[in-house]
Amino acid sequence: MMRALHVFTTGLAVTVLATLGGCHDKQAPEAARAPVNVDVVDVALRDVPVPFDYVGQTESSQQVEIRARVNGFLEKRVYQEGAMVHQGDVMFVMDRKPFEAALDAARAEMAQQKARLDTAQANLNRVRPLVAKNALSQKDLDDSIGQQQAAAAALEQARANVTSANLNLGYTTITAPVTGLSSFAKKQDGSYIDSSNSLLTYVAKLDPMWINFSLSENEMLQLRAQTANGTLKLPPLGGLEALIVLADGSVYPQRGHIAFQDAALSSETGTYLIRAAVPNPTGSLRPGQFVRIKLLGAQRSAAIAVPQGAVMQGSRGEYVWTVDKDGKAQQRAIEAGEWNGNDWVVNSGLQVGDRVVINNAMRLMPGAAVNARVVPLPAASVNIAAIAGGAAGGGGKPAGQSGAGATTGAAGQNGAGAGAPDGATQPAHTELFFAVGSASLDRESADALAAVARQLASSPGTRVAISGYTDATGSYADNVKLAAARATTVRSALIVAGVDVARIDMQRPARIVATDAPGKSRRVDVTLSPTTGG
Repeated sequence: MMRALHVFTTGLAVTVLATLGGCHDKQAPEAARAPVNVDVVDVALRDVPVPFDYVGQTESSQQVEIRARVNGFLEKRVYQEGAMVHQGDVMFVMDRKPFEAALDAARAEMAQQKARLDTAQANLNRVRPLVAKNALSQKDLDDSIGQQQAAAAALEQARANVTSANLNLGYTTITAPVTGLSSFAKKQDGSYIDSSNSLLTYVAKLDPMWINFSLSENEMLQLRAQTANGTLKLPPLGGLEALIVLADGSVYPQRGHIAFQDAALSSETGTYLIRAAVPNPTGSLRPGQFVRIKLLGAQRSAAIAVPQGAVMQGSRGEYVWTVDKDGKAQQRAIEAGEWNGNDWVVNSGLQVGDRVVINNAMRLMPGAAVNARVVPLPAASVNIAAIAGGAAGGGGKPAGQSGAGATTGAAGQNGAGAGAPDGATQPAHTELFFAVGSASLDRESADALAAVARQLASSPGTRVAISGYTDATGSYADNVKLAAARATTVRSALIVAGVDVARIDMQRPARIVATDAPGKSRRVDVTLSPTTGG
């Protein structure tokens, strides 16, 4: 009896558990089928503003050499080195005494020649009536006329000598020909100045300021092709507005315009030089600064653009979530183009009429039911705040996507350029080479640093170390200064590209040895590491 009761109890428990399990299985699919609330936009063709993004360097619109125009001893430097000087301000004074003496001698010579002319004129006045009376021969008259004309010519020569001496005396006071920023004095007081060392300093005009940047041959060809087929609308060259973003991310308040485009391709860099002129009334821009320049005014014609939040990044590239005619979520691979302040242009993968999800994308899976609410597309405009906020804003692709590189690779090795495809090893070491005696970046090095900046943006825990090399020949102090200047240039370029200054470590320049390659003295190493020390 007890055995039968135990069997009955066990069977009842199993039945109850099975019933509960069946109820749970029926409720789970019902919960999974609950639609996700999402906002969607209808894809449509429209004109989208396209800002073009470049790294530029400031240059004085008029840098004037201040040279001595006469030989002599430099008596005094009057101006304050590095200060603003105005047109006509005295900058240097040379020893005036030899030139004052030369002026006095020239004046005395002129007085002497004037006396000779007066005498010759008096003789001519006496001879002329006597010849008329046949008291003197015609030859005597001709001689008197010749003497008078020779004395007049000698007086003119003496007068010219006085003018020249007066000019030379005036040249001993050297003034600023333009209003601008002065450089340091290349010659000290007491130095002897002649034609071989006449350069004293520079004055750089600050208003307007030039911003120089370059376009590669491929970029220029793409712009021409897109303009020709109508997919890109460009205003006249002077109609492009130049927006300047400084190294700290702030937007320079003055806007400029394109002032010059070189018609010839540089055989050295393979790029076209383009120059923008920007008003600089307060002198806040100084020559040699690295800045980001945004060209505004171009439009992508009949383009498909979606809000940036709709575009996701996967292992195979960019994609968006769409809603099909049955109200189901579907994943759609796309090819993304320019990243504007508010929109991301889509080159392929979407068609007019598609509905793209712009929020709650993390809750979706292919085939999931959605409750879609159609919202209007935001106005197509350039978001200046986004442009100034980081290196990814504007006309380029966001951080982490492909770009140009220089000599890069794993630490200690040379490899492929930065911006490797998905799944490839990103380079941790970049070598930049400078021209002999120069601390200026060329276009290739600037592109390589832009790729480094993109790597840093995609790897928040990574730091970057910058180190140069000092040549074993020549002045060691000068070599250390040049290596430090090159490293500082690289640092400034990375800051302009959006890298936080706190992530940059400046290393002391290393000294090369006899076994190193000859070009190593011109090199600066940029090394990425998650544990780089200070």
